Parts: sequence; structure tokens; C-alpha cells
Amino acid sequence: MKYSDEVMDHFQNPRNVGVIKDSDGVGKIGNPVCGDTTTFYIKVKDDKIHDIKFQTLGCGAAIASASIVSELAKGKTLDEAMSITSSQVVEALGGLPEKKVHCSNLGADALHKAVENFRAKQKGEEREADKKMIEEKEFMCPKCDDSLSESELFCRRCHIELACCPECGKPKKKADEECPHCGATKVRV
Repeated sequence: MKYSDEVMDHFQNPRNVGVIKDSDGVGKIGNPVCGDTTTFYIKVKDDKIHDIKFQTLGCGAAIASASIVSELAKGKTLDEAMSITSSQVVEALGGLPEKKVHCSNLGADALHKAVENFRAKQKGEEREADKKMIEEKEFMCPKCDDSLSESELFCRRCHIELACCPECGKPKKKADEECPHCGATKVRV
């Protein structure tokens, strides 16, 4: 699979990687087929994206797509950011192999969710996804599905030591390299 120089540059040197702890909007999206996930964090000032950061767990094309989306969106109005399409992402990257075009959707869609999240907060609303994330805070043992408190890192029922996955934050067996919830094997950009 051959990638353009632009894709390789954004994969090897991704721009705007990280988290904005006091972000104005957050948008997360994943692809259940390939397992890639992208989260965007935005700070908004005067209806423009003042700062933007992202985290991607995925292949090089997914990382490059999120990186270019962050550059396309920075300094744009919210409406301009909402008009960024996956075809614009592919074009800005100098093309993607057909099997990887779906990766361009992750970046644009996660950005759109971050803008929607910001707008919902401005209206005093919570998106349904935000409510669901809050409800899913109950931790379950990945082996026996017994309830755990957030601070418990040992399952009394099956006697295994647990660790929180650095990617999704849910408990996994400490000895396991792969998270049973999100499939993460290590934290990537």
C-alpha cells in the first residue's frame, strides 16, 4: 500500500496531538470494523476554533487524517469546521488508498461531534452520547462481569488484579496486554 508524502508526513509528525483539559467541546468517534478511534478537543473564541487537539488510536492513515483535519479546522468558524468533509481530507492528504478512505471519515466526524458538543453546551443541553458515557461509568470485571467501584483494582470474586486501560479507562486484567473493551494494546497518538 503506497501513501503520499503528505500522509507520511502527518503520520510521522502529527500536528496538534494531545488533550485540552478545559475544552469547550469534545467529539469521539470509532469505527467498529477496524477498531480505530479519534477524539477531538476544541477551544472556541468568538465563534472560531481557537485551539484544537486530537488523540487517535489507529493506523497511520487515521492518524494522518486527524492531523490534517486539525490543521484545516484551526482558526475556522464553527460553520466552516462543520463543512469539512472526508473528501476534502483525502484531497488535502494527496489521496489515500481505497481501503483506507474510511479513515478520513473519523477525523471529520469527530470534529463535527466536538462542534455539536460545544453548541449543545451553549444551549445548556447534553448530547445523548454524553449522558450514555456518564451512565457507563460503572466498572465491571472483564472476566466475571462483577460490579467494581472506580477505585477497586482487584476483583474479589475471581481474585484477579486489574489495571485501568490508559486508552478507554475501563478495567482490564493487569497481566493482559490487550484491553477487552477497546482493543488497545498501547497508547498511540
